[in-house]
Order: sequence, then C-alpha cells, then structure tokens
Amino acid sequence: MKKITFPHMGSSHIAFSMLVKELGHEVIKPPAPTRKTLTYGTKHSPEFACIPFKVLLGTYLEAIEKGADTIVSSGGVGPCRAGYYGELQNKILQDIGYNPDFVIFEPPLKSLSDFMSKIKILKGNNSWIALLDIVRRTWHKLIALDDLESEVNKIRPYELNKGETSKQLKIGQSMLDEAQSMKEIKEARNEALKAIRKVKCLERPEKPIKVGLIGEIYVVLEPFINADVEKTLGELGVQVDRSIHLTNWTRDNTLIDGEKGVKKLARPYLDQLVGGHGQNSIGETIHYAENDFDGVVHLAPFTCIPEIVAKSIIPKVSQDYNIPVITLFLDEQTGKAGVQTRLEAFVDLIKKKRLGEVS
Repeated sequence: MKKITFPHMGSSHIAFSMLVKELGHEVIKPPAPTRKTLTYGTKHSPEFACIPFKVLLGTYLEAIEKGADTIVSSGGVGPCRAGYYGELQNKILQDIGYNPDFVIFEPPLKSLSDFMSKIKILKGNNSWIALLDIVRRTWHKLIALDDLESEVNKIRPYELNKGETSKQLKIGQSMLDEAQSMKEIKEARNEALKAIRKVKCLERPEKPIKVGLIGEIYVVLEPFINADVEKTLGELGVQVDRSIHLTNWTRDNTLIDGEKGVKKLARPYLDQLVGGHGQNSIGETIHYAENDFDGVVHLAPFTCIPEIVAKSIIPKVSQDYNIPVITLFLDEQTGKAGVQTRLEAFVDLIKKKRLGEVS
C-alpha cells in the first residue's frame, strides 16, 4: 500500500482523496496552503520560480512530514516551465534528504503509453472495470464541486447576511466528501445546491455587474494564492464567472482538444501556442466582451512567461472590445489587502463606465 499525496488545488482534494482511497492506498491529504507552506516552498525553490512551484513544493514537504511516500502530480506540454516542475521538485526533495516516488501524469494526447503505464502504477489489484467505476464517481464528484462553486458565485453578491453563502458552500463540500456512490453524490449535490439557493438575498439588480476570471489555472483555482479573489469580488456585489474549472480543463486538454473556439478568438492577436494559458487568456477576454460582461480579472504568477505575453496584448484587446481588464501578478510578497484595494478600484471603474463618467 502506497501513502499517496497530491497537489492542493481548490476543493479538488475532496474528490482525489476518494480516488486514492478506493484504489487501495493510504491518503495523505495535502494540507490547505498557508504562509508556512509558502515559506517552506520558497526556502527550497529557485528565486525565479513562480508561486505555484513554491506552494506545491511546500505542500509536498508538509505531506512528506505527515508520512507520504508517493507524490502524484501532472506535467504539461508546450513552452511552459510547469512541464518540468515535477522533475525539478523531485530533485530538490532528494537534495534535502527526501526520496518519495514521483508519479507525473502527462496528457494522454501526448503519449498514451506513458499515461497508461502511470495508471498501472496506481491501479493496484483493482480490475479495469472497478477502476473505471472509481474514476467515473471521482469525475462526477469533481463536477458536483464545480457546480457548487459556480452557484455560489451567482448568489454571494446579493446575500443578506455576509458569509452565509460561503457557509453553505462548506456544508455542501462536506456532504460531497462523505458521498461515495453515484446516488449519494447526486443527492449531496442536489441538496447542497438547494441550500445555497435558499440563502436570503437582497433584491437582485436588473443588470448585475458581471466579471470574468481568467489566467493561469493554479492561481485561478487556489484561493490561498489569489487572495480569495472570487469571494472578494462577490462581497463587492459582483457576479464572477470563472473561465477554468478542473473538469473542463481536464476534458479539453486530456481527452479532446476542446479549446479550439477560444484559440480561434485569440488568433487575430496571438496565432500560436505560447505555453500555459497565455493564448486562452486572450481568447477568453474576447469571449467575455462578446457576452456583455463588464470586465475581466486576469490572474498570473509573477515571472509567468505565457501570461506576460498575454498581458502585453490584452491592452489592445481591451481597447478594441471596450472591456476593462485588470491584471494581478501574484507572488509570495502579495498581500490580501493590496489585492482587495485594487479590486475595489476596478469595480468603481466599472460602475463609472456604466454611468458614462469614464470611457
């Protein structure tokens, strides 16, 4: 039996814990990132590494101290450093005296044989039919977790009692954590959505302020890194639409090439892959402008080359499509108060734009 840990990315640990446990391994749950995690990771990381690298390394160190002997993570394709992070983090861990097994999944579209060899490592004695059932339930649990967070972003801006929506989200996530069968997962999802929709709200405006959230996947999905930007915007009265969920990213990048629409939108401004989500950030900005959103929040790790490329193009897109965009570069020096101040100013700008006070 392996003692397996994996990256902490938003609420996905709830589904992945079930997956690892049902495959017959011991789950070493990755701790939610804290300043301690970031300090740990920063201490042992190259100075030029981005914040996802540092937080992941810190998470692995904390999990190893809790007993993990195997780390399962993902690789990547294209000109982005993230594709080498697993290898580099493994070498760093060895240099400081740890020797965990590293299982790095590359997209099956890149190499199906490599992907299947990693599956066999984790499959254990389970039959292929049993494996498919476990993966299917894990997938539906991930979808349910995404559904709850999307619904919360629609309700939070109008909640009567501040914090009530977030409270119901946590209760719903706990219910999904307990659910194991397809029937239980479906029931937990529906019950949680029902509770979130029952949160007492103020009268909703006829035309709510809507903002799209784009950028590098880890900083978009992990609230610790992005200073809880979705919650902050919601409490400022803004409906947030997140462009990336773990399920749509997995579907569009591992099973099918499902990002053709976004890349087609980006092509007049950026006609080639620059790694990570750089090209997507351009296309998604256009997508939100064409769907009458009031603005876009662009999240990027400091020193992230793909998002730096996107940032250099976004002002032209913003001008052409008349949509405000704010870019937040994030690193270990980023403070929540600073992010909140910038978001407050951005929302004020949107309100003034609606009133015609600014162009």
